[in-house]
Amino acid sequence: MLLLWSFDFAEIEAYQAEGDWAAATQAMVAAAQALERGGAEMLLICTNTMHKMADDVQAAVSVPLLHIADVTADALLKAGRRKPLLLATAYTMEQEFYTGRLKARGLDVMIPAAPDRACVHGVIYDELCKGIVEPASRAQWNAIVDRAAAAGADSVIFGCTEVGLLLEPEELPLPCFDTTEIHAVAALDRALA
Repeated sequence: MLLLWSFDFAEIEAYQAEGDWAAATQAMVAAAQALERGGAEMLLICTNTMHKMADDVQAAVSVPLLHIADVTADALLKAGRRKPLLLATAYTMEQEFYTGRLKARGLDVMIPAAPDRACVHGVIYDELCKGIVEPASRAQWNAIVDRAAAAGADSVIFGCTEVGLLLEPEELPLPCFDTTEIHAVAALDRALA
C-alpha cells in the first residue's frame, strides 16, 4: 500500500518565506503521524528543503524516515564522487540541515557563490515552481556548473525536485545525481527488501 500526503505548496512556501519553520514542522509532523496511523511502514519527505524538519518528523513517529541526503550521499560515494556541487533552494544550500549531513558522510560539498545561489533560488521559486522553463535560466545554471567544475567539483547534486526540469545532464561537464530519482529508487528497494 502506498499512502500520499500532498501539501498546498503556497502554504509551505509562505512558511519558508516568513522563516516560520515551527509552523512548517508542525504541519509535517501532523502529516507524518496521519500517514503512520493510516498504515505507513516507512516515510519519505519528497522534497529536499523540507528535510530541514526531518529529525523532528522522525522523532514524532515510530516508522523509519528515509532521508534524501543519506541516500544521495550513498549514491555519490558508490560512484567515487567526493566533491559535489549542490544546486538547490537557498535554504538547502546555505543551512546545515542538508550540507552538514552530506559532510558528515565524508563529502566535500560545494555551493555556488552568493550571486549564483540567488540566481538558482530565484529560478526555482519564480520559474520552475510555476512550470516555467527559460532557456536563459538554463544557460545561467550551465555556467554555474562550468565554474564549479573549473573550481574542482566532481559531480552535481540536483538538490531540488525541480532542478531536473531545467538542466540536461548530457549538456553538463560533470556527472549528475538527481535526488528525486535516487530517493524514489532507494525507497522502492527498501520497500521490496
